[in-house]
Order: sequence, then C-alpha cells, then structure tokens
Amino acid sequence: MNVEGLVTTPSKFGPKETADRLVAGIAKHGMSIFARIDHAAAAAEVGMKLGPTEVFVFGNPRGGTLLMQAKQTLGIDLPLKMLVWQDEASKVWLSYNDPKWLGKRHGADLDQVLNAMATALADIAKEVTA
Repeated sequence: MNVEGLVTTPSKFGPKETADRLVAGIAKHGMSIFARIDHAAAAAEVGMKLGPTEVFVFGNPRGGTLLMQAKQTLGIDLPLKMLVWQDEASKVWLSYNDPKWLGKRHGADLDQVLNAMATALADIAKEVTA
C-alpha cells in the first residue's frame, strides 16, 4: 500500500488498543484531540458494514498556526489526523499525512516546523504500534 504523502505503520495491537494507545500518545506529546470519528459506527447506523476505521483529529495551535501564517491554505489539512484501521485480513494499521508532504503540497517553506511535526508524529506512531 503506497499512497503519496501517507505514512502507514502496522500495529501489533488490535484496533481498540491501538486507538487507546493513540489517545495516550497524543496527550503525552502535548497535543489535544479535537475530534474522534468512528467511521465503522457511522456505517452501521446506515446499515452498511465497514471494518474498524477511526480518525483522530488533533494538534497544538503553536505549530499549526505557524504553518497557516506562512501558507493559509494549509488550514484545509490541519489540524493533524491519524487513522486507525483494520484491513480485510484483520491486520491493524495506523496512517497519517506526512507533514513534509503537506508543506510541499502547499508550497510552505517552514522546514523546521514541518520536520518537528514529522518527528513528533513518527514518535507517536512508533509508541502506539510497537
């Protein structure tokens, strides 16, 4: 699975434990969760089936605001998001947009902020899935 700009990491845990670990990891890194969207639950409400698929919308205004001050269109991709999902083979994954790719997409020239965000997300992903 190779989607441009998307980082995907396998998880050693089930979807619920991966999601719970993600909530703790986001808080540990000084960020706040703004929304938690359970796509599988929404699908079930309309009589459709979808494997565990949950999006977490989170961030810290200090970093996001700097990026939007440089390139306001980044607001469409912020706050940050991580997706916990389970595929047809019951393998659990954690996916997120690479901040460096987002910067390139919007022509934002803030490597220091983008690199810090990328490092933080990679650290969270490793803590959550390993």
